[in-house]
Amino acid sequence: MAHKGMDVYLHDHLGGATLGAELADQIGEYAEGTALADIMVALHAEIDEDRRTLLELMDRLDAGQHPVKQASGWLAEKASRVKFSGLTSGDRDHGLFMALEILALGVQGKRSLWVALREVRADHPPLAALDLDALILRAEKQYATLEPERVAAGRRALAAGVD
Repeated sequence: MAHKGMDVYLHDHLGGATLGAELADQIGEYAEGTALADIMVALHAEIDEDRRTLLELMDRLDAGQHPVKQASGWLAEKASRVKFSGLTSGDRDHGLFMALEILALGVQGKRSLWVALREVRADHPPLAALDLDALILRAEKQYATLEPERVAAGRRALAAGVD
């Protein structure tokens, strides 16, 4: 059985990874036919690969399944669809900006996960199988790709209607 703190931590990040993959997919669908869509297709694949890496690690650490946490991730994904659609603000540009912001924050959180795991890898032998430095670098590259898109979307969303 995994250490309780590790178990909870990994499950929380699994929920975030599931939401992140879904959000990248939603943004890609919204931006179909644009450069942003291409970015999201690639990002979705990487986030999903990171999610699978996390699942494999959880399996090696014997971190059990938490149906309540899985349901929470599902609910968060459904709520993100409403926010992303612009229904809460009445503005699809604002919805896109918020979706990109949530995704960027999630990628930063994922980087934090890999950094935290690197700090305790001596305490958990299954962590030795992961190239945590490569995972950290990939998260940093993902954020560097997302940030200009987030800033541009924010400029459009927040400047709209300003005289």
